[in-house]
Amino acid sequence: MGKYMDIINIIDRMESLLSTSKTVPVSGNIIIDKDRVMELVDQLRLAIPQEIRAAEEVLSRKDQIVNQAMLDARRTKIQADDEVRERMDNNEMVARAESRAEMTLQEAEERAERLLRQSAEQAKTVRSEADAYALRSLRALEQEINNIAGSVRKGIDYLAGQVDGKMVSPQLSLGDD
Repeated sequence: MGKYMDIINIIDRMESLLSTSKTVPVSGNIIIDKDRVMELVDQLRLAIPQEIRAAEEVLSRKDQIVNQAMLDARRTKIQADDEVRERMDNNEMVARAESRAEMTLQEAEERAERLLRQSAEQAKTVRSEADAYALRSLRALEQEINNIAGSVRKGIDYLAGQVDGKMVSPQLSLGDD
């Protein structure tokens, strides 16, 4: 809730900046302090929740987990191969060692596959949650921007109505000042 309030606060400050900006005569456009807007955009970026950043961390950890599982599998296979070589004199022991090496390798491969699946599921869940949060945030931002645009439109319509009501020519009023 805290990050959401930070984002709302930044949006409120953007709205305030827009509403206090100078209007360009005739066009209805406003002049906005670019540095101030960029500062607010940077603050919005910093206010993005940790869940979105955590999604990338999970994805990077997935590679680390897979690499560790592969190293474990290789290490286990090397150990099994060494054990097989030491016991080659006895056929029965060789058969057991090969069987054990295969089981160990199979277990390591199954563990690696299980870790891959778990990592992928976690990444998918975090990515989905991050996407849903980003969508909600963007929709809220869109609503705030639409509200601001509506306020700006009302101001333009009001001022245009005053100018039309006085029957003042824009070219004469600009040139006479």
